[in-house]
This record gives sequence, structure tokens and C-alpha cells, in this order.
Amino acid sequence: MKKVVPNFVIFFLSIVYFEFFFKIFTHQSIWEIHCVLILLYDSIVAGVLSLLSTLGKPKVNKVLFYLFLLVLTVWSCAEVVFKNSFQVYFSLATTFFADQAISFLDKVLEILMANALSIGVLLIPIILAFVFSKHISFQKTNLKKVGVYFLGMTVSYLCFYGFLIDAKEEDNSPYELYFHLENNALNKETFGMFPATLIEIRKMIFPASQELYQPVVEEPAKEEPEEEKPKTYEQNILEIPFESLAERESDATLKEMHEYFAKDIGTTQNEYTGMFKGKNLILFMAESFNSIAVDKELTPTLYKLSHEGFVFENFYSPVILSTIGGEFQELTGLYPNLSMLSNVWRTGRNVYPFGYGKMFEDAGYLVQAYHDHKYNFQNRDTYLRSLGFKNYTACFNGLESKINCNQWPESDLEMISATTEDYLTSDKPFFTYYVTVSGHMSYNFSSNAMSRKNQKFVSDLPYSTDIKAYLASNIELDRALEKLLEDLEASGKLEDTVIALVADHYPYDISLEHINEIAGNRDSTVEINRSHFILWNSEMEETKITKVGGNMDVLPTILNLFGLDYDSRLIMGKDLLSNSYGLVIFADSSWISDMGRYYASSKKFVANEGVVVPEDYVKNINQVVSNRIRLSKLIIEKDYYRKVLGE
Repeated sequence: MKKVVPNFVIFFLSIVYFEFFFKIFTHQSIWEIHCVLILLYDSIVAGVLSLLSTLGKPKVNKVLFYLFLLVLTVWSCAEVVFKNSFQVYFSLATTFFADQAISFLDKVLEILMANALSIGVLLIPIILAFVFSKHISFQKTNLKKVGVYFLGMTVSYLCFYGFLIDAKEEDNSPYELYFHLENNALNKETFGMFPATLIEIRKMIFPASQELYQPVVEEPAKEEPEEEKPKTYEQNILEIPFESLAERESDATLKEMHEYFAKDIGTTQNEYTGMFKGKNLILFMAESFNSIAVDKELTPTLYKLSHEGFVFENFYSPVILSTIGGEFQELTGLYPNLSMLSNVWRTGRNVYPFGYGKMFEDAGYLVQAYHDHKYNFQNRDTYLRSLGFKNYTACFNGLESKINCNQWPESDLEMISATTEDYLTSDKPFFTYYVTVSGHMSYNFSSNAMSRKNQKFVSDLPYSTDIKAYLASNIELDRALEKLLEDLEASGKLEDTVIALVADHYPYDISLEHINEIAGNRDSTVEINRSHFILWNSEMEETKITKVGGNMDVLPTILNLFGLDYDSRLIMGKDLLSNSYGLVIFADSSWISDMGRYYASSKKFVANEGVVVPEDYVKNINQVVSNRIRLSKLIIEKDYYRKVLGE
């Protein structure tokens, strides 16, 4: 008589197999206490699938068994490919960005080939299930076995819950993650791939609740000159009656937000407030720009701009869902929530009173925006309009008549050459926003037009091919900036113009190993995101800023420098020139501050050398991180700016 294996065993072993290799292929730690949580939850998942595929006749059960196993296999492959391609974990919310994937269909084969080994390994369980199908039971289960299933799943859940309770008091504890916090990345690392997905579905149906309270955060001691009395500055806040708004509010969440902001003192103005008032501003979001692209010989203009003017020595561009996540941070000063990006941000229906376009147009500026790729990619034309950009020109809504929009990627140099006359001939001060594309992946000399164009400048460098191709693509950005400076000087407007540039994310198409051929010894959580924030004017002296900062801090820093009135309480990023402490939040709630860095998955804090860390510092900063993430989501979800500031 042949031996028959219950399909529960196949499901459980397959799911554990998928979870194991998911951790392997996404470079997570394997042997940790969270493995127990993963095994317990996965046994419940296996139990449910096994029960559903044993309630009918054998033929029906067999079809359901292979269907469920196929779904598990495809899902696992998608999770691994997505993480390896975009360096963020897959979320159900990212399905709303399918248009991004469709626009790069020609890269699908390339992506699949790059992940061929991973996909092959993940296909093994379903292949073995087909080969040994005669040894798998597809018989209809009886009432007694149904009871056993439910008893087993109940015991597993009680054990799972017991582990959650045992670690309840920890920061970012499994308990808080499971019941309250919304953190897809940390869920994937804590609970595993399949449990995290089910947790996300549950929180979509029953939104999680988090506590908002303002901890006291002690800052590093600052030495003040003994003979100088510090000047007193006003707060960067607006007159908003939060207390009375809270008293009249019936919505519990809005009431909580009003009360929170009423207690927040905001950030102060400072010696740099209004330093650039009345000057022109040209702001770039540079595709995949990173400090490894800055070289004195290879990209001299980028080197000049990043080593003169304001020099931010500890700046990071966190990768949180590709380009749109980095741009959202830069344009709003908020932390990007994936569901809000897809369901609200891209619709353009919200009010953004601190949007660059609106702020500078209200100040009397000529406001324009340009992009050298498709104008409506990810609805950029819609959300830019909600920020006050009424004049936006890109490929296929006007720019295609001036540059070659039929190559990939398009040329930043061509875009600059074709557009500077639009604003340099204006009698008004101008604010121009550029979204570049020349530095886009994939980095090779066959399909990347910009890498191929500048290949001769990097061919002799001692780096991997993808690094050389990346550097070659950024030469195009460097030449674009060189052309911009030449045009500004020729028009007599160089002295009165500020150049600002920030990346959307690091070049995540390149492995950490290859990035470290130039960067040295970056880690995969914090330092991989290290970058430059260029903020330059030809007439200013070099000013080094050591405070930690990131993309969320760009908006308030610029508004303060240009003397524009805004409310620092309502922007989660903070003016990097103010007295606020530096803090950058990454995708999994890890963070770096002026005192050290915290790795959320391991709950490990590494203090900077020579720093004395106050008691409860890590706990308090974790609460600040939680506050800023939650408030960013609620500001968008509730259209909060409209409620407190009107149209």
C-alpha cells in the first residue's frame, strides 16, 4: 500500500520553504525569535488552505490544492522579485501603481532573468507536488478531522498570541505591529511574507489605531559662546486656533490631531530665515542621484555644487516606493504612506497650501515645471497641479517638439537647453522645478541611451559594468547643470538664483556590493540611502551643516530660506537650519538621528562615538517616528490642510 501524505503537511512545508528562501533572497536574518511567530502563523495559514481543499470531492480538492499552491508560489516569486528590483517590500497598496510596471514592460524579461535563480528555487515545491501527486491525499475530510483542524489552529493562535503578549512592552514590538502600527516592511521582517500580507488585509478592513503623544526629546548639548547672548527668534507657525477647532470637532481622529498640534511649539526661525528672499529658485528632483555619482573629474559641476554653498554632510534620501515616494517627501515634507500615495495623492483632490507652486506664485514668482519623460506618468500632471504648478511641460504635452522623447532614458541636457529661455527672459523672479530622468535604470551600455552616449568617459574606470553605466548616465545630468549655469551667467541672473537638488532614491538597481566599490562600506538599511542635498548660490560662502537630514526636510528648509510663511507643526520634515534635532525615517521605521542610528528589525541602537545618550532616548524617538508616520498619513487621508487652512 502506497504511503499518502496529508495535504496540510505539503502546505505547511511549502509555506515554510517559501518563507525561508524569502528571507534568504531578501537578505534578512533567519535565526531569530521571530521564526517562532512565523512558524505558528504559517501553520494557521496551512490549516485554512488544507481545510478548504478537503471539503469537496477528491477531484475538486485536487484542483483547489494545486490552485492554492500555485497562488502561494506566484506570490512568493512576486515578493522576491519586487524587493530585489525596487528595494522595498511588496504591499497590496503597490498594486495601484500597476501603470508604472506596465510602462516598463520591455524591462520585464531583464528583471526576470536577473531573478531567475530565485524563481527557479521557489518553483521546486509545486514541481515536486506534481511529480509525487499520487502520494498526496485529496480525500474529503470528515467532521472529526475538521474539529482537529480547528483545535490545532486555535492552539497555534493562542501560542502566537502568547508570544505577542510576552514582548508587548518593547518598542515596535510584535504586539504593536500586529494590532496597532502600520508598517508593512517591519511586518515582513517580523512575521514573514504570508502573515504580513494577511495583517495588511485586516488593517485595510479594520484600520489600526495608534497613540499620539509628544515625548520630551533631549538633544545633544550645544556649545554657546560665553560672551554672546543668543538672539531670540520667532516660531515658524501660523495663527491656527487648534484648541477651538478641537472643542468643536466631532470626529475623534481630527480632534486628536487638533489637540496634538495645539501642544506642538514648532521650529524657530533662525539666522538663515529670509536669506534668499526674492531670489530665483531652480529645484531638481534628480532620478537615482547619489553621492557615488559625484566626482571632481567625471562630474565637475555636481562636485562644485555639492561642495560649495550649503554642504549637508549627513543627508539621506530614503527609498520608499520608487520615484513617487522620494518626490512626495521632497514636495510635501511628509512621510509617504503607500495607500495614500495611490488613492489620494495621485488624484490631486487634496489641498496643499505649502505646495511650492502655490507658495511661490503667491509671492509673485513665475512658476514652471518640466520633466523629460511622459507628462502623465504616475499622474504627475495631476498631483503637480494640486501643488500649484499650473505650467507643467513634459514629453507628449509640449516638450516632445523640443527634445528627443523617443529614446530611453531621455536627455537632461536636452531638457535644460530647450527650456531655460522660458524663464530667463522673464522680468519676474522665477521658480522652476525640474524632474530629471537621465540617471534612470537599467545601467548598461545596450538599452540605456544616456550610458551609451557617455560610455567613452567611463570605459577605463576600474568598476563593474553597472557602476560605469550609472556614472555615464549621471554625466548627462552634470552636463545639464553645466549648461544651466552657463545660461544663468549669460543672462545676468546667476547671482540672484539658488540651485537646489535632491534625489528621489539611491540607484537600487545596483547591488550594495557594487555600490560599495565606490562608497566603501555602506549598510543596506541606513547608509545605502546616503546622498547629497545641493543648495547653492554663487554669492554665498561655504556653510557646513552636520545635522542629520532627509528628503522630508527639504520643503521647510527652502521655505524658511526664502522667508515664506508656513506652519512648521504641519510639516513632518523640519528646517535643517533651525534648532530642531535631526531625524531621518526609513522604510521599515529604522532611523538615524544626531545621536546615532536605530535598526528597527533587530531593535538595535548604535550611538555615535562620544555621544552620551539620555535615558529613554530611543523609546522617545521611536514615538516621534510613529507620530510623524501616522500624522503624515492622516494629513493626506483627512485632507487636513483644507480643514485647518481652507482653500
